[in-house]
Amino acid sequence: MTITSGKKKEKIDRLAELAARDDERGVSLWQEAFRRLRRNPAAIVGAVVLALFVLVALIGPFLVPHAPDAQLWKGEVRLGDFPGPRSENWFGTDQLGRDEFSRMIVGARQTLLVGVVATLIGLAVGSLIGGVAGAAAGLGGRWGRAVDNVLMRFVDMLLAMPSLLLAISIAAILGAGLTTVMIAVGVVSVPVFARLLRGSMISQSNSDYVLAATSLGVKKPKIALSHVVPNSLAPVIVQATLTLATAIIEAAALSFLGLGNNDASIPEWGVMLADAQPYLDSAPRLAILPAVAIIITALGFTLLGEAMREALDPKLRK
Repeated sequence: MTITSGKKKEKIDRLAELAARDDERGVSLWQEAFRRLRRNPAAIVGAVVLALFVLVALIGPFLVPHAPDAQLWKGEVRLGDFPGPRSENWFGTDQLGRDEFSRMIVGARQTLLVGVVATLIGLAVGSLIGGVAGAAAGLGGRWGRAVDNVLMRFVDMLLAMPSLLLAISIAAILGAGLTTVMIAVGVVSVPVFARLLRGSMISQSNSDYVLAATSLGVKKPKIALSHVVPNSLAPVIVQATLTLATAIIEAAALSFLGLGNNDASIPEWGVMLADAQPYLDSAPRLAILPAVAIIITALGFTLLGEAMREALDPKLRK
């Protein structure tokens, strides 16, 4: 576990160091990154998948042909046998006679909600811890380094635990529910955001503009908030995209284990996957559909996030 934690910390610190370096040609970091993204096929595929997913999640529930909790075809359900794909049910029905297509579309909104809120929780808390630690380590002197050591040891303890195990532990303590899943998945991503922002801020604290501002008598809190933090956000934004993919997978895992949304009237892909387990032999589509949706959505976020990380790498920029 210690070796895995060390590799994870090295990878995070490396991303922070790369993204924090200045462009020697004076070209905007994000302008150059956007130009490289437009030429990257993986980034285009990821962006298309992401756009389709968000579009379905936002407007899909208003266009579904049937209510996702309406058991309209329950009379046609037999033991281990229920209607498959047909004109009125594009994906067939589930074990309770509900339209599977409508449930998949509405479930996309739940998945997006969980992923976005969980990522925002991790981003907010992690950036707060990492920002304080980075400012203390880079500009705070001896006492600042002491504060940084305390905060980072706490972050390292969280980072040393397997993410899914930590999420399950938090969800088990708080009890099953959609809010619990958001909090549990958000807490898991806190140490990643914290270390990224701290490493990036420490790199920026050694820049010439910080030295010049200090020489001119600008107060250190103002330097940190007005200059160091804005110039340190690139790796954090990239990580937020990657964390969305992880959040979707971990939220589905928690729901699959029975720790997610306990409202049966609101479909969610992880819950649908769990409910389909007894019917894998007779109706495997009930498990395949949500599983494929989770995989494709997570893949889209991952492709876009990895492309953004490559685009921000100074070694690859020309």
